[in-house]
Amino acid sequence: MKKFNFKLLFILSLTFSMFSCGDEFLNDPQPTDSVTSAVIFGSRAGADAFVSGIMRTFRGQFTSTDAAGLNSMYYARTVKGNDVIQRATWFLNDYANDNREPTYRRSSFSWNYPYYMINQANNLINGAQASTGLSNLDKNEIIGQGRAIRAFFYFQLAMEFQHTYTFDSSLPAPPIYTELSTEGNPMSTLADMYTLILDDLTFATNNLGADRLAKSYVNQNVAYGILARVYQTMGNWTGAEDAAIKAYGGGTPASNLNSNYANGFNDISDSEWIWGNAQSLDQSNYYWGAPHAHADHFVLSYAATYFNVDFVNLFSSTDIRNTFVDAYSIADPTDYRNFVSRKFTFNFDSDHPVIRTAEMLLVEAEAKYYNSNPTGAHTILFALQSNRDPLAVKSTNTGQALLDEILVERRKELYAEIGVEWFDAKRYRTGITRTGNQRIKGASSLTADDKRFFLKVPQSEIDANVNIDESVNADR
Repeated sequence: MKKFNFKLLFILSLTFSMFSCGDEFLNDPQPTDSVTSAVIFGSRAGADAFVSGIMRTFRGQFTSTDAAGLNSMYYARTVKGNDVIQRATWFLNDYANDNREPTYRRSSFSWNYPYYMINQANNLINGAQASTGLSNLDKNEIIGQGRAIRAFFYFQLAMEFQHTYTFDSSLPAPPIYTELSTEGNPMSTLADMYTLILDDLTFATNNLGADRLAKSYVNQNVAYGILARVYQTMGNWTGAEDAAIKAYGGGTPASNLNSNYANGFNDISDSEWIWGNAQSLDQSNYYWGAPHAHADHFVLSYAATYFNVDFVNLFSSTDIRNTFVDAYSIADPTDYRNFVSRKFTFNFDSDHPVIRTAEMLLVEAEAKYYNSNPTGAHTILFALQSNRDPLAVKSTNTGQALLDEILVERRKELYAEIGVEWFDAKRYRTGITRTGNQRIKGASSLTADDKRFFLKVPQSEIDANVNIDESVNADR
């Protein structure tokens, strides 16, 4: 017999309470815990306040230190690779590539958190659609933000719970919801999920502009940045190139870069940040703010993040991204504690980068490679490399060597931020081999199309959803 999901009941009850249709709120001068949909979406200010609540849930602690907001999903992917080493603390099972069973917290969090955010996005979309108080322009902008957020989290579910899109788009994917539902839907397919993602992002890019309340909110540039990642995964290189350029705003690559790489990666006002999660001392993520609270060994923190010597050796001594130091004077070259990084400065109000200009430039370079424009790829690659390293030499690589250089540059630019090594290995279906001074080697490596690139459907969902049974994990 299916068990009832009381967490789902709580969320649904909270949602119904928020959108209950009664006169009490309007007539009662005392504060209450429920606000009608008509009040929320009766003005742009009310709708914006609802959006602000959603955006705040991008960060903070959802259930635990390793199951916080978006940053926890990215950091779990980061430590599954070869470049970053995690000591035996939070995220230790992710690092071992042994954290995917249906009763584990990683599977539950990576399912429940995106669905919580999707539920909020659906409330936003449907509330704005039904509004009689918003202008058509305001309505479309609010809906555009909601659809971009919904697409973003469906993309996370697609990446977390199935092989990559190009492996087989007909494979089962998590259920799709576009309306509030009291009954669980059956599994969808990757093809269905990507169709919705693209439809949502097309609407968002067509209806959003450059303006937004703050850089932690979604605007047209952010929607294009999400779309660029989706097209990368699908192998739509014409679309990826166009979306990446629009995400960073066009112009010359050099004009969009700055010299702030060594400033701690904790300030959302940085001109290279297209989208980030802002923190403040009164709304702090405290110690669940990965990577900062794990990677900064020079303040009171978890001091849990180390770096593979093979990765460190990819950097020249004049590269500003070479932030690695032997902080503990380790004599044994095989010890995993040889190198830490000063890239991330941890404070209780450290902001988290989500999409940066440099990433979009590298998406454009990768797309130009596939779009038979190696000269353009070289130009963008060198613009970034020379900004980061004054002694950089322009590449003459062609063919696979050029693509490999672009992918290495992505790792060097984005390390420990968004799980770039895992993301690229999954979409290229190449696997990840543990080398160097890794704390755990051998069985923790990932082969091409390894099932450990994705998680099993949580048992709590199987128990609660009458349309999903135990067989869903049979081949996972």
